[in-house]
Amino acid sequence: MTSQFVKTNYQLQSLKTGNIFADAGWTLDAPGETDPTLVRAIYEKKQLTVGPESMGIYRFADWLPVNRMLQGSSAPVTYKSEGLAKELGLENLWITFSGWWPEKGARFKTCSFKETEAYSVCGRMTPDMNKVLVVASAGNTARAFAKVCSDNNIPLLLCVPEDNLDALWFDAPINDCVKLVCCKAGCDYFDAIHLSNIIAGMEGFMAEGGAKNVARRDGMGTTMLSATTTIGQIPEYYFQAIGSGTGAIAAWEANLRLLADGRFGNRKMKLMVSQNIPFVPIHNAWKAGSRVMIPLDDNLARRQVEEIDAKVLSNRKPPYPIFGGLFDALNDAGGDILLATNEQARAAAQLFLETEGNDLHPAAAVATATLIDAVKNAKVEKDAIIMLNITGGGEQKFKAENELFYLKPALFFDMNPDEELVKEKVGLLF
Repeated sequence: MTSQFVKTNYQLQSLKTGNIFADAGWTLDAPGETDPTLVRAIYEKKQLTVGPESMGIYRFADWLPVNRMLQGSSAPVTYKSEGLAKELGLENLWITFSGWWPEKGARFKTCSFKETEAYSVCGRMTPDMNKVLVVASAGNTARAFAKVCSDNNIPLLLCVPEDNLDALWFDAPINDCVKLVCCKAGCDYFDAIHLSNIIAGMEGFMAEGGAKNVARRDGMGTTMLSATTTIGQIPEYYFQAIGSGTGAIAAWEANLRLLADGRFGNRKMKLMVSQNIPFVPIHNAWKAGSRVMIPLDDNLARRQVEEIDAKVLSNRKPPYPIFGGLFDALNDAGGDILLATNEQARAAAQLFLETEGNDLHPAAAVATATLIDAVKNAKVEKDAIIMLNITGGGEQKFKAENELFYLKPALFFDMNPDEELVKEKVGLLF
């Protein structure tokens, strides 16, 4: 493995109690606390020093909870829009792009901002952990973690729904240290999470942790750091499509750090986050003024997920109610949860391609569609500083330029599988 050791100095804080404690290496929960709460990294450096582009995502290492820098990363790139901005009549539209766009300096080989999570999470790991990392995904996260772990020889077990296997493409064969197991056709992301939870409880395996992992959130927060340090001030509005809302939580947390930095203004940007109709559970809870997610029938949820173009936006148990989660982020920062149909998202993707010159992932198209709608309905001012977080793009461009290799599943499991059978079969993989 080619990696450079650099330990960032930080402590962890419970957002429920305010208690501050040391990171025991892979701390996901506040020790001794029973109420569900996120923990947050409190960095020793209060002012951010941005490193050179050659450092990739680690140019923001001051505010990443990492022990080492891995090879091959790219940082999100922010640029001022001309084409789309003109089309929408916006004076200050800034696009933060995480995907494949070498002409702009964005070199995410999986074409997704999930690489920001993977390089940060795997950078938090130390070689002495000696456990297999377990990650559940609807597609993009799995692709990002597979690439980073394959390139850096980190043992990884992925749990992905069989229906999402076409997302596991790469520009090179994947190292044998990465294994894939699937829940059979008809299952969704929630079923993949259930499977991953069984496996993560086994000896020699460890859960990546999702939104609870400070490295995942702070990796995603680099989109906000890219935008703010490029623009020179904190944006007024932040547009992003959400499945779990972890990216929006991450942006809010980065915003709070930038306020403490003191050089980028004193505003909290409004979180204008979006879901793909008809799968809109976070929207429904928010509009009901409820911290608690409104119960959704499992079969209805699966049918809704089948209908949406943006499959990655299909989290049924998001970190919305948890203390320090999306409900608290929206209440503190302000903003709204917006909606887009498949048709609106497709039209937005076409407009982005024509005006900016690159293709979008469906989730990024949903975010773009809600920006178009917000402008039309005067939800944002024409001169406002707007950050559009393009969480994936350039995939068609990348695929046209490269031979593709697909990761094949080692095992398939039924919905709600027998736990002992899972443990027995998975135990033989590593």
